[in-house]
Amino acid sequence: MFDSILVVCAGNICRSPTAEYVLKKKLSQSSIHVSSAGLTALEDKPADPMACDIADTQGIDMSAHRGRQLNSQLVAKNSVILVMEKQHLTDLCNRYPQARGKTFLLGKWLDDKEIPDPYRQSREAFEHVYDLIDSACSAWQKYL
Repeated sequence: MFDSILVVCAGNICRSPTAEYVLKKKLSQSSIHVSSAGLTALEDKPADPMACDIADTQGIDMSAHRGRQLNSQLVAKNSVILVMEKQHLTDLCNRYPQARGKTFLLGKWLDDKEIPDPYRQSREAFEHVYDLIDSACSAWQKYL
């Protein structure tokens, strides 16, 4: 059984915080700790306003989020690491070889679907990404 999940994207202001908060809501009855970080994080920045607005329409408040950089301590202390793109998987495992074996695509159970970056794109792009994240998180639930 997993006790902690780290969700990782690039900047840690759009996709990974959205997935973090969606997973927290879906796993609210479990003791699994969920957090997020970025490979090239915009440290201490709040989640993107569009991502926050879309999450809010789903009853999810991301206002407390602040971007943070991925580091070896976060890699070591989390049971599972979920990333958005195959390139994130490669970059993360190259940088932190100890992450191999516990790092997977968030879209693993959706035929290894990658979650595209909506940063600086339209509301529709953010809504599409939210729906992908929500579906991927639902798919992970039975394995957590």
